[in-house]
Amino acid sequence: MVNDDEPRDFEETMSAEDEVQPPVLPSSERSHPVSFDPFRIYLDEIKRYPLLSREEETELAIRYREKNDLEAAYKIITANLRLVVKIAMDFQRYWMQNLMDLIQEGNVGLMQAVRKFDPYRGYKFSYYASFWIKAYIIKFIMDNWKLVKIGTTQAQRKLFFNLRKEKERLEAQGIEASPKLLSHRLDVKESEIIEMDQRLNSWEISLDSPLRDDSEDTHKSFLPSNDLPVDDQIADQEAKAILHDKLLRFRDQLKGKEAAIFDKRLLTDEPMTLQEIGDRFGISRERVRQIESRLKKKLKAYLEEEIEDIDLLQESMIEV
Repeated sequence: MVNDDEPRDFEETMSAEDEVQPPVLPSSERSHPVSFDPFRIYLDEIKRYPLLSREEETELAIRYREKNDLEAAYKIITANLRLVVKIAMDFQRYWMQNLMDLIQEGNVGLMQAVRKFDPYRGYKFSYYASFWIKAYIIKFIMDNWKLVKIGTTQAQRKLFFNLRKEKERLEAQGIEASPKLLSHRLDVKESEIIEMDQRLNSWEISLDSPLRDDSEDTHKSFLPSNDLPVDDQIADQEAKAILHDKLLRFRDQLKGKEAAIFDKRLLTDEPMTLQEIGDRFGISRERVRQIESRLKKKLKAYLEEEIEDIDLLQESMIEV
């Protein structure tokens, strides 16, 4: 289920500084009479609502947060209906039915974003809302996808993503992957192991089939690669984006040796050795270690001051 307490997502990570541009919507003008089209009518309707500047958006968000001003919330929602359409259209290739279904779910996510948005944390509402919109759209697709009805319980989701992987791990060790053992390893009922195994086997061919005749993407490629619920994945993505932004701001304050050590030792997947840094600046290996130790303490203090809910970002933080 999508957790109603905290925003969480999936899909590609958006930078905290990325601005979601108002989408260019399809024209609803036609040169000849057409049949009733709810989508076209909806596009005409939402185009009537004005977009908001960053300042207007922040002011309205504060009014809603501090005074529960429903008119302010309404203005934020209507100004971002085009954002929902843009995101829904990005997901249309996975839901080749009525696009309005996705838009409706995305609008629910948008309303939830308005309810949870904290204007004092410094990021754009459109960036924050996009996580909620995607979460509701993705969950709708997963819950209604005829080929794979994963189910609503955490146990079913855990099984769907982990059962085959755990079986292969055990078999690679020469251990028989019996339902009883898998039940113990995955902490679910043995009957659920048997049922999910049967479902996975019967769906294997369907999951490997292409989404469309002209597409190389399969239904299986759409599924998330781990057992995190959609809402937990959103929280992870958001935390990483916020942390990345704070690290860049911290980096801007550094100069000389500290800047080099931060770049070449803390922010890279292939750090230079202490000796290499020392040779570059003509100082000893021990001196580099001392500067790095001091830098880590400064970074830790900076993050604790800048990020109110620092505990929520612990898994994403570099070790300090």
